[in-house]
This record gives sequence, C-alpha cells and structure tokens, in this order.
Amino acid sequence: MNAVRRGLRWVRWYVRELTDESAYERYVAHVRRHDPHVAVPSRREFERRRTDARDGDPRSGFRCC
Repeated sequence: MNAVRRGLRWVRWYVRELTDESAYERYVAHVRRHDPHVAVPSRREFERRRTDARDGDPRSGFRCC
C-alpha cells in the first residue's frame, strides 16, 4: 500500500510541475525565505503579473493563443 501512495504522490507532483501549478507555492516560499516582511501577493495577482510579463516580452516564447 505504501508503494501505491508513493506512486500517486509522485504522479501528483509530476503533473503539478508539468503544468506549472506549483509555481505560486515556489514563489511564496522564495519570498518568505529571502524577505519575510514583504507582503506576498495573492495567487490571482501573481498569475496576472506572470501572464502580463509573459505577454509583454516577445522573447519569452511562443504562445499559440
């Protein structure tokens, strides 16, 4: 049973990394580690800033839609 749980946790981790679902959690951990007194933006604001930065820089990669 432990092997099944470990496998499911790995699949969950892999899918979240593949889809970049965990980017906000990594960002929050980074901000808190380097400057714990800074206000962390909400997930919505983080995603908005990330999308704006991606759309604003033509060198950031190809977007199909």
